[in-house]
Amino acid sequence: MELNILTLCYLIASVTFIVGLKMLSHPASARKGNLLAAAGMTIAILGTIFLYKDSEGNGLHNYAWIFAGLLIGGVIGTLAAKKVKMTAMPEMVSLFNGMGGACAALISIVEFNHLVKGYGAHLAAGGGPEFFAVLDKTTLLIILLGLIIGSISFAGSMIAWGKLNGRIKDISFKGQHLVNNLLILLIFGLAAYLLIASPAQTVPFFYAIVVLSLVYGIFFVMPIGGADMPVVISLLNSFTGVAAACGGFLYDNKVMLTGGILVGAAGTLLTILMCKAMNRSLMNVLLGSFGGSAAGGGAAAAASGGTYKEISLSDAATVMSYANKVMIVPGYGLAVAQAQHVCHELEKVLEAKGVDVKYAIHPVAGRMPGHMNVLLAEADVSYEKLLEMEQANDEFKSTDVVLVLGANDVVNPAAKNDPASPIFGMPILEVEEAKTVIVNKRSMKPGYAGIENQLFFQPRTSMLFGDAKKALQDLLAEIKSIG
Repeated sequence: MELNILTLCYLIASVTFIVGLKMLSHPASARKGNLLAAAGMTIAILGTIFLYKDSEGNGLHNYAWIFAGLLIGGVIGTLAAKKVKMTAMPEMVSLFNGMGGACAALISIVEFNHLVKGYGAHLAAGGGPEFFAVLDKTTLLIILLGLIIGSISFAGSMIAWGKLNGRIKDISFKGQHLVNNLLILLIFGLAAYLLIASPAQTVPFFYAIVVLSLVYGIFFVMPIGGADMPVVISLLNSFTGVAAACGGFLYDNKVMLTGGILVGAAGTLLTILMCKAMNRSLMNVLLGSFGGSAAGGGAAAAASGGTYKEISLSDAATVMSYANKVMIVPGYGLAVAQAQHVCHELEKVLEAKGVDVKYAIHPVAGRMPGHMNVLLAEADVSYEKLLEMEQANDEFKSTDVVLVLGANDVVNPAAKNDPASPIFGMPILEVEEAKTVIVNKRSMKPGYAGIENQLFFQPRTSMLFGDAKKALQDLLAEIKSIG
């Protein structure tokens, strides 16, 4: 009966994961979806703790350690989530994702030791090598997959975390891709050896795989530039999901398997969609070092000798107040300034004057998938006002004013008309089609991809320099002063 109840708990949890994931697709239901999935996970955890029985009928007994771990992890997670700023959300996502990969790798290490111990006990009892049968090799294969993928995900996520918060710089060296290829071949070669040798002979090689996988994870992410970080985070997230699914196979745990498959599939699909949004293949992202020190596009583009013009706050306020339609393009600069709430207030003031205000969202704007959507949802911006790239591009020609807030590479016309540009071919928000473009930036420095933006030098574009929050507050005051 207990087994049936535990199975029911796992079934309920699996359903909540699926429904919760579906609800995450819309900001209006995302919070409820997150809580629903969390409730399902709670049911699965408590069911496992109190109802699980092994083949010999023994359940879990070390409750003090289990609940101590839950308490410590819960407190740390709660405090971290409450204190994190929205600008630091990408690195927090990467950090938590890395912890998931580390857990999957640790599970593989523990289960490998159990396998070796069982084999040793069998030999000590006078048994022969036939103990290491097909079933055990299948188990070992899953252990190795979980170990390799989890270790790569952990190390790669930690490097991504460091790069996103500025602690780690892009580093690449001549022949790095060759080194990476040799590392992964060596890892899989050792894994193949472990599958044909007896477990007692393979312990040193197993831990060699651990070290090599961690090194590969570091080298894998180190040369990839900041402009590609959303894709990398999504890919590493899918790795963690696959590694967790391997743990589900090992323990014959249906809910762990379901959760891992959902994360792996969702992360893979999101990675593909973002690569499509950038008009680049995943291999190009991983091998191209785009956006890193190798990009080198900024200096060359700056040599074009273009000039830009500034716009005063009063002129910007007048143009926006008497416009019929205003489109706001949020970028990382908006997140850095924590200006989403002021931006929403600007939207409401303009709408009170009869202006139609909408937001144009690029799929890879910010530092993680959906970064801008999350940012604006925090400020209670209506989801219906958030236009995806294709919708926004259809409306720019009929837009009177586009206000670009901290976005750079995703509005750069070089992606359409400069074959020499590193971002050539990437779909962009075609803001230059609007009657007037106002770009808010701190300075004329290039964006995260390290290349100059042609948009700044076009005749319809004016620059409004300054911190996004301060500029919006001043702009808001000017607009309110206009009768």
